[in-house]
Amino acid sequence: MPYVNVWIHLNWTTKYRLPVLNKKIRYQICGHIRGNARLKGIFLDHINFVDDHVHVLVSMKADQSISSIVHMLKGESSHWINQRKLFNFRFEWQEEYYAISLHKSALPQIRRYIRNQEEHHLRKSGSD
Repeated sequence: MPYVNVWIHLNWTTKYRLPVLNKKIRYQICGHIRGNARLKGIFLDHINFVDDHVHVLVSMKADQSISSIVHMLKGESSHWINQRKLFNFRFEWQEEYYAISLHKSALPQIRRYIRNQEEHHLRKSGSD
């Protein structure tokens, strides 16, 4: 059995960067993405949202790819959001996403960064 220790920080935005992810919605979507990740065998270490984007920290298995993980998390969650009519419009994530691999020594810093997204965005505007 292969041993794989690949950590990926993922980030994606709402379509047109619409700031529609209020706290109530974030909580629901976060819970759903966590549950879906567990069902799909994705180790989701951290997840957090701000109004227009999401940050996720995952550990990849040998049989997973970044694109398949993103597809399972993004695609399935937008479908779930629309099925439950969480918005009065058709919700979409932007097609693009950001992914970067991390050394395990960076994990505490990235976890802190993901946990503190609201505070981070109060201090700094931008798309990170």
